[in-house]
Amino acid sequence: MKTQESLAETKGIVEIFRTLDKECKDCSPVSPLECIDNCNVWKLRNELRHLCEAMENPNFMKDLLNVLKNETRQAILHAISKNRHSVVRLQQELKKAGYLHSQETLVEEYLRPLRNVGLVAESEDQFYTTAFGGRLTELIGNIPEFTKILPAHSECHEESILKALTGGARTFEEIRGIVPSKIVSRILKRLRSVGLIETSEERDYIFFFRSKRDPVKETLSDTEKKAYNNIPESGVSAKKLSLKTGLSLRRTYKYVRGLKGKKLVFARKNPKNYSLSEKGERLAWLLNELDKIVEETVTFSEEFARHKDNS
Repeated sequence: MKTQESLAETKGIVEIFRTLDKECKDCSPVSPLECIDNCNVWKLRNELRHLCEAMENPNFMKDLLNVLKNETRQAILHAISKNRHSVVRLQQELKKAGYLHSQETLVEEYLRPLRNVGLVAESEDQFYTTAFGGRLTELIGNIPEFTKILPAHSECHEESILKALTGGARTFEEIRGIVPSKIVSRILKRLRSVGLIETSEERDYIFFFRSKRDPVKETLSDTEKKAYNNIPESGVSAKKLSLKTGLSLRRTYKYVRGLKGKKLVFARKNPKNYSLSEKGERLAWLLNELDKIVEETVTFSEEFARHKDNS
């Protein structure tokens, strides 16, 4: 029979349950005690009960992300995803990797939070990753910078913005609808500082466009004509118009004001857009995959509840 850990590495959670449940139906234990001690379905059901209780917390996703954004906890998950460890053995394994913690600290600061969100379970004083924890450990292992870039103990507003930008660039005003307005600027600055988002080179600026008015009806100086003729249909900023005409920025504004007075040019604000960098795209993908696994687990929980009621 395959172990629970090996199944967790290769199958989705729902598939794990169905595979183990089939084995359970074909199993003929000698005694109930043998079933409890050796049955993977029984163990998975216990894991699921605990996970269902944890997921009832409306802040579950935020708690899960904050638990995962920790290098020591990631090291623990990696260690016990391969083999079950007692606290003593786990302390020894972590010491080899440079993590020096007392046994009490390991239990209270690291293992307990992992258990609270259903990533780790304990049996006979040994800790191991649950099916849920095994899938997340494998996923996050592909993007190790996850634990180092995003702030821990946060409200996960950064994560919300990254996931929202998966659908394409957004303006500042659009992002204000995702997270509280008073902290948008601070969060965007933080995301830019760690290279997760990008913006246009210039800040919010004014674009100038030609109007539909016929320039022949107006008397234009040679410089005004030069400025007017260098404004494309798609519009242009004063800085780029200055470069195209060879005029200083001050003189460019002067002649554009004249053209606006003659209603040949109008201005429109072009807001700055925020988009994901290459690194941000990888991290946003990871966050979306985490969401999918959680949603799949919720489905699994509902299926389990129906199965339990009918059994």
